[in-house]
Amino acid sequence: MSGFYKYVFLFCFSSLTAQNNSLNKSFIFGKKANNTNAISINDPIAFNENLGYGFDFESGKEVTFKKDYISGKTSIYFSVKLPEGNYKVDVILGGRKNGNTTIKAESRRLMLKEVELNKKDAKHYSFIVNVRSPKINEERAIPIKDRDKGQLNWDDKLTLEFLGKSAIKSIEISSADSVKTIFLAGDSTVTDQDVEPWASWGQFITNYLNENIVVANYAESGSSLSAFKGAKRLEKILSLLKKGDYVFIEFAHNDEKRKGEGVGPWQSYTNFLKEYIQAIRDKGGIPILCTPTQRRSFNADGTLKPTHGDYPDAMRKVASDLQVPLIDITKMTTDMYEAWGDEPSRKAFVQYPAQTFPNQTKALEDNTHFNSFGANEIAKCVVKGIKDLNLELVKYLKTDIPDYNPKNPDDFSDWTLPMSTRFEIEKPDGN
Repeated sequence: MSGFYKYVFLFCFSSLTAQNNSLNKSFIFGKKANNTNAISINDPIAFNENLGYGFDFESGKEVTFKKDYISGKTSIYFSVKLPEGNYKVDVILGGRKNGNTTIKAESRRLMLKEVELNKKDAKHYSFIVNVRSPKINEERAIPIKDRDKGQLNWDDKLTLEFLGKSAIKSIEISSADSVKTIFLAGDSTVTDQDVEPWASWGQFITNYLNENIVVANYAESGSSLSAFKGAKRLEKILSLLKKGDYVFIEFAHNDEKRKGEGVGPWQSYTNFLKEYIQAIRDKGGIPILCTPTQRRSFNADGTLKPTHGDYPDAMRKVASDLQVPLIDITKMTTDMYEAWGDEPSRKAFVQYPAQTFPNQTKALEDNTHFNSFGANEIAKCVVKGIKDLNLELVKYLKTDIPDYNPKNPDDFSDWTLPMSTRFEIEKPDGN
C-alpha cells in the first residue's frame, strides 16, 4: 500500500471508528484511485439525486484526471447530497507541480485561500461547513424569495468549489452537529452572496476560523430587523441555537428606509434589537451587535458622509444599556474608506466597466455592495473586533492572522483570490 493510500485508509478508518453511527462519506480522486474505505472517483461523473454525489454545473468536463489526484484551471464543483446539519470536511491536496488551491463551500463561503502545493505534497486541511434547510418544523419554514431558490445555500446538498491550479486527492465529510456555532443575522452586506461579483463579510469570516467552530449565515438581502423576523429567520436561528452559541446582528441599511408611526432608530429599531437580544439570551446564546457597514459616499474634502443617520448611535446605546458586546463596523469602515480615498475605494465595491463580464452591457456602479476584496477587508474588521473585545471566540480564530488596522487597509493590487465561474449582473435586494 502506497504512503498516500495508507494515510487515507488510516484517516478514514479512524474517523469511522470515532463517529460510529454518524454520517461519514469519503471520496478518493484519480485514474488509479482505489480504496475499500472510500468511494473512488475515476471519471468525471455528474451529480445526480439518485447517486447522491458527483461534479456539479458540468464542471467535470474541465477536470483532468491524474493517477492519484484531479486538477483543474477553473472552478471544479463537487456536490454530495446531505441533510441539514454541520459537517467536518477533511481534504487532502497535492500532487501537482506549482499547484495553488482555493476552496469555497456552498454559496461561495471562503474556507481555504490559495494554498501553495508542490508535486510531492499531500497536505491535510479541515474546516466545518453548515448545510441548511428552510424547514423549522413540520408546520413552519423560512419563505425563500424566488430569486434565491436556486442558491447553493438552499439545496439539499453540500457543494465544494475548488479554484486555481487545484490538485485534489481526497475529501471526507463527517457529522459535526455538536460544534459551536456563530449565527449571522443581517442584510445584503452580511449574507452569503451566491454569485460573483457580489460578496459580503459573512462569507469571508469563515476563512479566519479554525475547524472547531462553524458559521450559519441566515442574513438575507433586503432585510430589516422587522423583515428578518417576519421571514421566520430569527425563529429558525432560535430553533437551532445551543447554549454558548453566538448570534452576530447587523442591520440598518433597510431599517432606515422604513416609514410610518413608531418607526425609527430610537423606536422600532431599538425595540427590535432589544427583542432579539432577549430571545437569544433566553436560549442561552450570546448576542453580539455590529453597527452597519458604511456606504461609499464622500464629501468634497475627502471625508465620508454618515448615511445611516442615528442608527449606529441607537445600536451603540442598546449595547451599552444591555451590556452587549459591540463591534463598531461603521467606525472601522469609515476609517477604511477615508484611508483609501474616493477613487481607490471603488476597488472594494461592485464597480466594473461594461463588458467586464459576459452580457454585461452597462457599467456596474454600486456604492453599497462589496466585491470579494472589500468583503474580505470588512471580515478583517470583524476579526479585529473579536480580538479587541477579547471574546471567547478568540480561541476559535486561526493562529496566523496578522493584526489589522482599518486606518491602514490593504491595497487592491495585492488581492489575488480567483473568481468563481458563476456570476450575475442583477444587484442584490436592498441596494
